[in-house]
Amino acid sequence: MEKHLICLDLDGTLLTDEKTVSPFTKKVLFELKTRGHEIMISTGRPYRASEPYYRELGMDTPIVNFNGAFVHHPQDLYFKTVHEELDLEVAQEIVKRVPDLNIQNIIAEVKDNVYIHYHDEVLFEAFSMGNPQVKIGDLTQNIESGPTTILIQAEEPEVPAIRQALDDLFAETIEHRRWGAPYPVIEIVKKGINKAVGVDYCRGYLGIDQKHTIAFGDEDNDTEMLRYVEHGVAMGNAIDEIRTVADYMTDTNNNEGIGQFLNDFFKLKL
Repeated sequence: MEKHLICLDLDGTLLTDEKTVSPFTKKVLFELKTRGHEIMISTGRPYRASEPYYRELGMDTPIVNFNGAFVHHPQDLYFKTVHEELDLEVAQEIVKRVPDLNIQNIIAEVKDNVYIHYHDEVLFEAFSMGNPQVKIGDLTQNIESGPTTILIQAEEPEVPAIRQALDDLFAETIEHRRWGAPYPVIEIVKKGINKAVGVDYCRGYLGIDQKHTIAFGDEDNDTEMLRYVEHGVAMGNAIDEIRTVADYMTDTNNNEGIGQFLNDFFKLKL
């Protein structure tokens, strides 16, 4: 079979609810690697929070982080890194405006520096993975360069209204996507940036035809990626919107959904 590129979202997709890669899925992925296929991660997480899984799976491919805003290759110093930042003035205007929208907190990430607007020990712990520099306080004063991403934390019922307000105020300059559990979070990146853009860039680097691409996802931020690839697969736990755009359905993240699909698709008989 022709070499395929297999793109994996992390949370709610590759990872179980306990944030582990399940045994059968891992076995399938390693088998596909030995057969010459390329496995890559495409996630909303920063690299520092996805690196443990990159290393666990013995990957040697580029990685898409921040939903496409940061793409690099941990193994290839000659790979041209992509880092798309929000304009600093736009970012500061967002920070000024969104507190009026009944939010809980605002977080800005500048690569591996994390800025949290309001003190919150739970968020501090959640964003400390990989030991970034974390600073708490007024983001309009603390961020001095364009952030890779801005995250808005809010209660679930408030999320649709906040997203509508972002469209009304900043539609020409930003994209925003919703995270799933454990936190209702809206992630904001530069206009035109999404996982599909990052996957396309990596696919070109790897020299794989688009018709030989597969991607798995479960949430709003996977939409463009699943539409872009030839074989878009929604997890059994995916939101309805992802089920609608996907070409296939598989089992849940807790029940070897990725492993089951790939074992059948490639006729591995594992």
